[in-house]
Amino acid sequence: MAIARVTEIIASSEKSFEDAVATGVKRASKTLQDVTGAWVKSQKVIVKKGKITEYRVNLNVTFILKD
Repeated sequence: MAIARVTEIIASSEKSFEDAVATGVKRASKTLQDVTGAWVKSQKVIVKKGKITEYRVNLNVTFILKD
């Protein structure tokens, strides 16, 4: 039986929420081994002078703990 852990990260992108999620999962996978999933906890945009300049997501990332 595997034991998993969940950690929260914040990722951002200038392109889209989808890109922010992909960026966050890619970066988390560099540090955490056996990442098995992620879900978006919240989304936020940064607005400057009436335009969206950044998309941010809070992700809960699940990974399997090693024995």
